[in-house]
Amino acid sequence: MTMASRMPEPYGQGSGANLADILERVLDKGVVIAGDIRINLLDIELLTIKLRLIVASVDKAKEMGIDWWEDDPALSSRARRNELARENAELRERLERLQPLEEALAEREREEEDRS
Repeated sequence: MTMASRMPEPYGQGSGANLADILERVLDKGVVIAGDIRINLLDIELLTIKLRLIVASVDKAKEMGIDWWEDDPALSSRARRNELARENAELRERLERLQPLEEALAEREREEEDRS
């Protein structure tokens, strides 16, 4: 008579979950890890570090309303183009404001040359 072993099977053998399955579940559902580190000296707070980590798929993150990477010029070419277009528009506006001042200054310099 043999007894069935009650010991768990090692990873990689039998029907145990493999890394791909675990990763797929984590990305599908999402995982939030949060923690704070505080350093105090004689009841005076010297340093506080707030750690927030969310592990999820892009689709799940968007579903939760998290999409900051879409607006970061360092991570998105569309955001980079938008940033450049905004900067270009600001520079054009500044030029338009400066041109009348430059013309007035040039006119003033011509009048001073005519006087002398």
